[in-house]
Amino acid sequence: MNQLLSSKPIPLSHLRIQDNFWSEYVRLVRHVVVPYQWEALNDRVEGAEPSHAIQNFKIAAGLKQGEFYGMVFQDSDVAKWLEAVSYLLETGPDPELEAVADGVIQIIAKAQQADGYLNTYFTLKEPGNKWTNLAECHELYCAGHMIEAAVAYYQATGKKLILDVACRLADCIDSVFGTEEGKQKGYDGHQEIELALVKLYHTTSQKKYLRLSQFFLDERGREPDFYEMEFARRGHKVHFPALDMVHDKAYSQAHLPVRQQKSAEGHAVRVVYMCSGMVDVALETGDQELLEACKSLWRNIVTKRMYITGGIGSSAYGEAFTMDYDLPGDTAYAETCASIGLIFFAQRMLQFEPDSEYADVMEQALYNTVISGMSRDGRRFFYVNPLEVWPDACDKNANVHHVKSERQGWFGCACCPPNIARLLASLGRYMYSLQDRIIYSHLYIGSDVSMSWEGGDEVRLVQDSRFPWEGAVRFEITTRKETEFTLALRIPKWCRAEAGLMLSINGEEAAYEGLMIKGYVHIHRRWQSGDVVELLLPMQISRVRGHPLVRETIGKVALQRGPIVYCLEEVDNGANLHQIILDKQAVEEVQFESELLGGVPVITVPAQRVQATDWEGQLYQADSEVQTMPVTARFIPYFAWANRGRNEMSVWVKEES
Repeated sequence: MNQLLSSKPIPLSHLRIQDNFWSEYVRLVRHVVVPYQWEALNDRVEGAEPSHAIQNFKIAAGLKQGEFYGMVFQDSDVAKWLEAVSYLLETGPDPELEAVADGVIQIIAKAQQADGYLNTYFTLKEPGNKWTNLAECHELYCAGHMIEAAVAYYQATGKKLILDVACRLADCIDSVFGTEEGKQKGYDGHQEIELALVKLYHTTSQKKYLRLSQFFLDERGREPDFYEMEFARRGHKVHFPALDMVHDKAYSQAHLPVRQQKSAEGHAVRVVYMCSGMVDVALETGDQELLEACKSLWRNIVTKRMYITGGIGSSAYGEAFTMDYDLPGDTAYAETCASIGLIFFAQRMLQFEPDSEYADVMEQALYNTVISGMSRDGRRFFYVNPLEVWPDACDKNANVHHVKSERQGWFGCACCPPNIARLLASLGRYMYSLQDRIIYSHLYIGSDVSMSWEGGDEVRLVQDSRFPWEGAVRFEITTRKETEFTLALRIPKWCRAEAGLMLSINGEEAAYEGLMIKGYVHIHRRWQSGDVVELLLPMQISRVRGHPLVRETIGKVALQRGPIVYCLEEVDNGANLHQIILDKQAVEEVQFESELLGGVPVITVPAQRVQATDWEGQLYQADSEVQTMPVTARFIPYFAWANRGRNEMSVWVKEES
């Protein structure tokens, strides 16, 4: 195996977020979201759908009586919650929270069977059918999330009980799957185990876990088809009759071997989880062919199949990609988990190749779809993230019934809330990476980070950021001695250099044009304590247009300022948002409103509203003129919509021709 040279994220224990925007989200996760989700997992949230996830583990552990309840992958909600807790503990001690987590781990350990198997659904409901329906039943998916949680908890606390559980579980899987005689040559319907096994390999140095991850990737899409063979062996029994997961091979990316896949097909979350695992394995093994497949899939997603908000997966049926340029706003699925998976994919591509394109998409998904998936108080969530909402249609039109105009307290399939929690709890891992003596700054988030190189050189970097409302960023360097390294700062795609991009070092303006490498300004020098780098990234309001082949956005624009996409809401603009037409030459204005939605900049634009005068009793008219009246259209950040009650929303707005 030939490991590729790659950049590495900074450990969470070496970083503290101190940011006017993101610190509140981190506080919410620690003090509201994780405790709230603990209550939800224990079925103590009034009015929310029951989870029963903790109860399932207690029953499997012999601590309670009862039957399994919930989705076949219900275990994963507990694992993702535990992973989020682990990241919080890595960033700061919390004895009370750690005690709760230790209690959960004791229950999980008791629920594990003697051979290492761990899955409450099959333990309680179908004990004789283990490993018989990988196409549908998420056994390896659940195992993967538990292994990820175990690695995170061990890294945060040094406690080995849950890591031992994970190793026994991985060893159990290794005894069942592989190329050896008598083992199954198969793979899970929902990718996840691939990422987890690489993390377990990093933690234990056991190469068998890396080889097993590679095996699962290599087997996917091969002939003879594994899903069809296991389907025949179990007598054609199905778990999800509404979806043909056995024969619709593209749904789980089993239509081709992974190295031959060039377009993102099927269930969106599974695609980006698969790609994340592919990059992980490629970085460890030097598999260039695997990386080239990842590049192809990345390009297809971000240039032909991604919403302006960083949402992916346009179809409610199968939560899936459909075809190039099929990006309807009102029926969009754009699952929160899919954008989180896209961030996982982007971060790993950055490790392989520090190119600002990956960080731009990571930023786009993070500031828009991901935080849109959670209410401002941290207690309600979106599974689906549309770009246009007409609440009455959501109630009465089956085609948009999956779209909700208000966030929900919990879900029967509750994958998204704990996924948001674990991402935001680990946000520090996405901000920087280190390669040789180059520090890459990918996300501009106020923070205090320490890092070191071989030879004893230590660097502390304090970032002061005014993102996402202003483009001013300041870095102060502290070193024990004069230290030579490169600070690489990303210039976002949305930033127009001609509008006033400025770089200064110790108060003196510096030329940046000759320092640009793949979207990063590389500042190489011998640094000493007290050195200050300042970056001013002008945030102009842009009218963004969709590709001409995107049918739903022709003649429309979306407003974006910095990384933030904006939208209209009925509460500000009245009903029937589709009647608003922006004046083509109108100048947008921005004003920060500290009392609105926790404090956000609002954009106002002169516009026209189509009038419904002289239409009484008529549905159509011939040769009639469109009557309009002048209005001022008022836009808020997309992530903040649906925090003021049930109302219409639209990202894309007509523009006069």
